[in-house]
Amino acid sequence: MIRVHSYESMGTFDGPGLRLVVFLQGCPFRCLYCANPDTIETSGGRETDPAEILRMAVDQKPFFGRRGGVTFSGGEPTLQAAALVPLVRDLKEAGIHVCLDSNGGVWNPAVEELMGLVDLVLLDVKQANPERHHALTGRSNTQTLRTAAWLEEHGRPFWLRYVLVPGYSDAEEDIRRLGERLGGCRSIERVELLPYHTLGVHKYEAMGLDYRLRGVRENTPEQLDRAAALLREYFPTVVVN
Repeated sequence: MIRVHSYESMGTFDGPGLRLVVFLQGCPFRCLYCANPDTIETSGGRETDPAEILRMAVDQKPFFGRRGGVTFSGGEPTLQAAALVPLVRDLKEAGIHVCLDSNGGVWNPAVEELMGLVDLVLLDVKQANPERHHALTGRSNTQTLRTAAWLEEHGRPFWLRYVLVPGYSDAEEDIRRLGERLGGCRSIERVELLPYHTLGVHKYEAMGLDYRLRGVRENTPEQLDRAAALLREYFPTVVVN
């Protein structure tokens, strides 16, 4: 069984084309800006037969076109890698493109197998600076950077995703450190610069949780343009989502 939080049909922001996005339950990170705090605990969501997800994907396949498919997101989907591996094999057998949206912070033999199976990894790097990454997520970025290195070493295509959080990941030093660390990776097909947003704040209120970035404002267009220009010094393709 796979513990699913929710689904999004015809998603356009989590990989190429139109996609069925499956949000899985559970995450080891505690990102201060997490838009889905209800996905963090591993005990939440609904236990789902992988065959149900496969049927849903096959039913929606006519809408995917040549570029679309299924994206597993979260939460952190690699927490359920052992259960995902056979499902991903079945999806690929059905001719469906599969993306994995991951923070790269979990690693074990099942995760390695999963990373080698999917067509594309969307790797969320929160911060290249170890201390600032820990302040932002409560966890180390060591494994995330190792995951990026593994993808590069094995020629596995991935998109690098970076959320621009004012005061936490938007300094020129932050962006240049990311570029210096990962700018030479040939497996990075593109970089997605994701604006910080507060769309999930109401969830914290509903759950009785304190949203610790309440005073942080969303990015201005000028801040996003500046960050994108810096990233383009290191990466050939940078997209602001």
